[in-house]
Amino acid sequence: MTKTTQPPSPATDRPSGIMNQPYLLLTLSALFWGGNIIAGKYAIGELDPFELSALRWIVAFLVILPFAWPSLRAEWPEIRRGLGWLAFYGVVGFTSFNALLYGATNFTAAVNVAMIQAAIPVLVMVGNFLIFRVRASALHMVGVVLTIYGVIHVATHGAPARLIGLDVNLGDALMLAASLLYALHSLMLRYKPRIGWMTFILTTSFFAALSAVIYQSLFSTGLSGLVSATVSMSPRGWLVVAYVALLPSIVAQMTYAQGVELIGPNRGSLFINLIPVFGALLAVLMLGETLQTFHLIAAIFIIAGIGLAEYAARRNLRQILKPQ
Repeated sequence: MTKTTQPPSPATDRPSGIMNQPYLLLTLSALFWGGNIIAGKYAIGELDPFELSALRWIVAFLVILPFAWPSLRAEWPEIRRGLGWLAFYGVVGFTSFNALLYGATNFTAAVNVAMIQAAIPVLVMVGNFLIFRVRASALHMVGVVLTIYGVIHVATHGAPARLIGLDVNLGDALMLAASLLYALHSLMLRYKPRIGWMTFILTTSFFAALSAVIYQSLFSTGLSGLVSATVSMSPRGWLVVAYVALLPSIVAQMTYAQGVELIGPNRGSLFINLIPVFGALLAVLMLGETLQTFHLIAAIFIIAGIGLAEYAARRNLRQILKPQ
């Protein structure tokens, strides 16, 4: 964000209507991303995880291409310098994460998928410490431990001792792997080229579509199978593809970018924690899943852990910024 010497004019420089409501924008982003889990459940019987991932990113790329083309040409020198990282984000954070997430929905409850996803912010904190040596306070580490235990409690269905024998549901294990990949993606965003959000989505969705087609060819029914699945899809299947290609892939990115622009990344990032909340609520409301006792116990640990970790991080930031 550039600094200006004169305050912006509300009539000309400030966004109007919904685009000037940061809390609504950030909540919508979390809602759309939480709905991605439900879409994975609805796709069962229509598309396998690799087919859904391929169609999602192909459609997303084609939809955003005409809108982002002018900025792509303008920002091409910066894009070219960061092409390797943009490919990394598309392959790891977009295709691989979502293929594992959609695969997880085939083997475990959507509530589990949503709650395990709550580990991502904490895994990012751990990664910052291990990879970049970002120091963490004792209170911060307590929050990390509580959240990780909560996720383990979900993955083992309330019996953490099962982890010793690696007796974990395949779907829960896939979602744990997906969370690790997305945490790695988030950690590496510090190397993101200085380009606009629309150009970022265009380039990363290109690499996501390319890698999704490769995954489809190697691990699923191949290109012919993808074409056959697309032709034979029911209206429900098309609705699922439209949802995941438009709302989580494009609209949520736009509303999140605008929300963060309005209130800053430190406050805006808190809304990421709403994704598992919305995912779990939608699973109950739309799929008829039930919250079991181990879900509630895990939720207490996860919420307490994230709360402590966020509080510790913000307290440390205030101490750094405090005038000496």
